[in-house]
Amino acid sequence: MRLAVATTILTLLLPALGSAGQEHVYRWVDENGQVHFGDSIPAEAADLEKQVVNATGVPLDTLRGKRTAEEIAEEMRQAELAAAIEEQRRQDAALLATYLTLDEITMHRDRRVELFQAQARVTELYLRNLERRLESLMEEARIYRPYSEDPDAEIVPADLGSDIQETRKTIERHQVNLARFHSNEQEIIARFDVDITRFKELKGMN
Repeated sequence: MRLAVATTILTLLLPALGSAGQEHVYRWVDENGQVHFGDSIPAEAADLEKQVVNATGVPLDTLRGKRTAEEIAEEMRQAELAAAIEEQRRQDAALLATYLTLDEITMHRDRRVELFQAQARVTELYLRNLERRLESLMEEARIYRPYSEDPDAEIVPADLGSDIQETRKTIERHQVNLARFHSNEQEIIARFDVDITRFKELKGMN
């Protein structure tokens, strides 16, 4: 009975709208199950799902109603999944465009690793020289306070004390640099390991 009434209403409404130049109308069902038609959506129906039908009653589109928290969370999850898939596709395309063979990847990795190893060797050599210099300065300063236990010893000369402090700071700075070079080396190896594994997968290598 309700369907028959709705159909009758639609039959009467569509010609009137068509004569007024309206190409489509909205159809929605309220909370009580009552079917409604209109050329605009009233405020009380804003959160309900609506169908757009043309002048002959054929559905053209569906306007979704207010989404639940679960629906919103699922849409976000699906969007994140799609973004991750697209990012992987982009990375795969870049990997295959950059390298033709596995040997090219390992050669590039080895060159990057050698760069950090060379930087580390130079830093280690410089640190050894700095540590020897600090030992020499400390040997010179051991007769002065505060490095001497003699309460009558003179205060360390200003220039010597400054050299000691500056040498210590320089050593600390290069120790930080050395640790960073070693860390960068390990990060490069790990990154290329991922690329090598993925390249094998894309090429069907065992």
